[in-house]
Amino acid sequence: MSIEAGETIRSKLAYTRRPESAVSSQSQTDIPITLIGLGTIGISFASLYLKHSEATISIYDPRPDLQEHVKSILPGYLDVKDAKELVQTYLTNGRLRICSSVEEACKEAVIVQEQTAENVTLKRLIWKQVVDTVSPEAHLWSSTSGIPASQQVAELEDKSRLLVVHPFNPPHIMPLIEIVPSPHTRPEETEFARSFFSALGSDHQPVVIKKEVPGFVGNRLAFVLLREACHLVSEGVVSVEDIDKVVEASIGPRWAVTGPFKSYHYGGGTRGLGAFFHNLSGTIEDIWDTAGTESFKSSSFLTEAKQAGEGDSNPSKSWADVVVEQTREAYGMPTPADFAKRDEALKKLLQARNTKTG
Repeated sequence: MSIEAGETIRSKLAYTRRPESAVSSQSQTDIPITLIGLGTIGISFASLYLKHSEATISIYDPRPDLQEHVKSILPGYLDVKDAKELVQTYLTNGRLRICSSVEEACKEAVIVQEQTAENVTLKRLIWKQVVDTVSPEAHLWSSTSGIPASQQVAELEDKSRLLVVHPFNPPHIMPLIEIVPSPHTRPEETEFARSFFSALGSDHQPVVIKKEVPGFVGNRLAFVLLREACHLVSEGVVSVEDIDKVVEASIGPRWAVTGPFKSYHYGGGTRGLGAFFHNLSGTIEDIWDTAGTESFKSSSFLTEAKQAGEGDSNPSKSWADVVVEQTREAYGMPTPADFAKRDEALKKLLQARNTKTG
């Protein structure tokens, strides 16, 4: 990271609503960020901030083997030589702090970022612990996949600081950051988060979502496509493997360059999206009318045995059973090597995209 980029991040992290606050007078070379929850998202964000800022990072997760977990997993996210030695250096010099409680992790925090289980009761409990500890000027972010900030702050007296910072997995590689304020969130909190990721120097693209909706925007689009893919597989139209081939060989690369509106706008030729709608409205309507309506509400597959990959003694299989079994047969169960291969391919794709569009 360049000196200029680093100074920009530090100046933005020093921003507070009241100039007289303790946070605004802190050292500009030691920016405290706290991460609560060190699953795949938390680890990925830790690697992002270690690489693209000069932040000191405090981490907390209730798992008893947190230190061993970090030493084992984090090096694989850093993408540098001697990554294990580098993580140990960060732990030794205090740039990366492993904490034993929420309170310990949040004492000096300017930013507190939570990525715990998708459970609103748990998140409310954590945020109560956080606000009882942090400065009133600290910025509070949740990297939830779908629980709106307004639900998380329901029991807090001050509801104005929390917003959602939703990444696509893995966030140290995928550029999208959805910033989703609640109706209570102060506008300056939204702007702070947007400015932070814009200035990070990591090519992340923050998008402010104007209204809270379940799943935000990226997941809504992805899961609608997933529903139709499950429908086509369960109806025997196409296999899991061939669905993946269709997406990877068509809309995947196209939408990496032009999103759906721009893509279909171009599809209408020089007359644009209006002409595309006019020409294909009948086909589009036929597809919408026959789209799948699969639902987990009527699916019996979500049992502990099924999630563990055990066999099914019930001869009547749900649509989800069919999809899960086909996927497992096609690809086996994911391994660390699979994740590494995926991440490397994503990096190459994004590098090519940035070169093409830069």
